[in-house]
Amino acid sequence: MNTPLKRFLVLAQTVLICIAAPVWAETQEKTLDNGLRVAVKVDRRAPVVVSQVWYRAGSMDESYGSTGVAHVLEHMMFKGTAQVPSGEFSKRIAAAGGRENAFTSRDHTAYFQTLQKDRLNLALQLEADRMRNLLLSPEEFAREIEVVKEERRLRTEDSAQARLYEGLMAVAHASSPYRHPVIGWMDDLQHMTVDDARAWYERWYAPNNAMLVVAGDVEPEQVFALAQQHFGHIAPRRLPPRKPQNEVEPSGARRITVKAPAKLPLLALAWPVPRLQMPTQDWEPYALEILAGVLDGHASARLNQTLVRDRRLATEVSVGYDAVSRGPGLFVVDASPAEGQSLAVLEAALKAEIARIAREGVAVAELSRAKAQVVAAQVYQQDSLFYQAMLMGEWSTAGLDYRDRPLRLAKLQAVSSEQVSAVARKYFVDDRLTVAQLDPQPLAATPETFKRGFAGARHAR
Repeated sequence: MNTPLKRFLVLAQTVLICIAAPVWAETQEKTLDNGLRVAVKVDRRAPVVVSQVWYRAGSMDESYGSTGVAHVLEHMMFKGTAQVPSGEFSKRIAAAGGRENAFTSRDHTAYFQTLQKDRLNLALQLEADRMRNLLLSPEEFAREIEVVKEERRLRTEDSAQARLYEGLMAVAHASSPYRHPVIGWMDDLQHMTVDDARAWYERWYAPNNAMLVVAGDVEPEQVFALAQQHFGHIAPRRLPPRKPQNEVEPSGARRITVKAPAKLPLLALAWPVPRLQMPTQDWEPYALEILAGVLDGHASARLNQTLVRDRRLATEVSVGYDAVSRGPGLFVVDASPAEGQSLAVLEAALKAEIARIAREGVAVAELSRAKAQVVAAQVYQQDSLFYQAMLMGEWSTAGLDYRDRPLRLAKLQAVSSEQVSAVARKYFVDDRLTVAQLDPQPLAATPETFKRGFAGARHAR
């Protein structure tokens, strides 16, 4: 039926595609002789520039006994070189009116600055210096490793939800390094040395394992010249071979119960699913993204409407799926049961809703709403200069071409109801399922807990 709602949704999606398509048209890229990729995205809406250096090395590249070292080195990258003493990096960026920080993920580590466009030279000079000249003193390491351990206590060990998620990942991934937390296991942090951090730095921090992304009111040729000036003299390094680390195919359901101080129980379900590898040919990752939107893309999405509002089995439900990654994909649904409802009843209800989609597909209007929400979320990210650069770095470190992003939007638009039901039938079966349950234990707030929490909040970057 050609209803006004359907006509509006189709028109809205078409407009979004038209808006999104030119975004990457102003992108230029060059690779220096030492292997450093330099990508420039021109955006003249403000006299501002975002500079990001991405290293294709994250927690998935760590080995047993050294988990967390990628994140520890991220902290150490601010601890000085011969030319820029400890703490000076941040001070110099701040004095120039800019902001800076860094983050570590399973797939990569990235460092970024946002400044006035005429201060880009400063950011590149500082980044090039610490790419090769980091001092890594034992004294600085001894202080910083304590900060990281405190960060783990605050963000993971003192958080029941974080502990549940950590347990879920450790069980859902039997062989993939994604089973390790990015921040590392506490035992590995307790035994880590400055030599571990130095070995990581020397192994992965090289121009031929890095990408410089610059977005803003800039001239690409000037950016390329500055990149050559500051990074061009840094010699490449021979990188270790990267072996495939594929997840073994599950052969039965897996379950874990996590006991932690909390007010309410929590349930998380996870299924292994494909990630995006060939944007022009793949269709399942796009169908999975739309399935996530059908289940939890907006206020009237399937799970919120059915389980929270109508049946009142849950107080909240959320769905997570990231199609862009270096490692295996995982589709996660978590929910908090309403008062008086059991986790078993909630689990059955969640699985029943997905099974209904597998059996019946999705109605035209519901599919159109989900597509509009998923596509809009993708497009709105591009309103931010920072996230324009982020998306380029994320896609590149995952081995994808960021210039295929407009194609991704078109592919999302083309997903059919049958494709959504097909991925639900194929992947969302009990033999592939991992279930994590939070068994809440009595809360026992102590002065030491609050003291530790405030300390972590001060030190976390």
